[in-house]
Amino acid sequence: MPDLSAFPIAKRWPAAHPDRLQLYSLPTPNGVKVSIMLEETGLPYEPHLVDIGKNESWTPEFLALNPNGKIPAIIDPDGPGGKPLGLFESGAILLYLAEKTGTFLPADAARRYETIQWVFFQMAAIGPIFGQVGFFYKFAGREYEDKRPLERYRAESQRLLGVLETRLEGRRWLMGDDYTIADIATFGWVRNLVGFYGARDLVEYDSLRYVPQWLERGLARPAVQRGLEIPRRS
Repeated sequence: MPDLSAFPIAKRWPAAHPDRLQLYSLPTPNGVKVSIMLEETGLPYEPHLVDIGKNESWTPEFLALNPNGKIPAIIDPDGPGGKPLGLFESGAILLYLAEKTGTFLPADAARRYETIQWVFFQMAAIGPIFGQVGFFYKFAGREYEDKRPLERYRAESQRLLGVLETRLEGRRWLMGDDYTIADIATFGWVRNLVGFYGARDLVEYDSLRYVPQWLERGLARPAVQRGLEIPRRS
């Protein structure tokens, strides 16, 4: 039986099944990337809900695994060389799980790096910019009298959606016929922008053609539907 005692996080969130991959997360746009990936791959795992509303990601136990204090994070008891491995950053976790399982990342080197570039596009652009729209349109920032920040992030979000729209023209997924971690990384953020953030009209989402079709296809996948609800909120 794998020994997770070297990880302080396993003391705060004890593992009922220490032989399974341990997921510490919340169903946010970043969190669901990993739960969707785990559902798609079929890897056995045990989810633990980290309540960021109660600042649980800033506890010493969580920070020992991710010093940046953000979900998601994982411990794989069967990491490289059969030794437990802790990882944070959703993009890094997606790459790790894709390579571990040999799924959702093309074997061909050129297409592999093309896929990775779209993962990085989500990490560097889609996530941060859409998140700012959420702050300035839905959360505390909406009360700011100066609307220039909202306009800046609204315009940039529209531009980024346009990048996705151009990419998806004539393609079923971001990599054509291949469903990959690039799609998995991006679904939750587009869904959040037009759903939870309520910015559908703000960014003129319904003027797009290919992005809504792509999102609908993704959300119809059973593994995506399951992953969007994991870990279940209490």
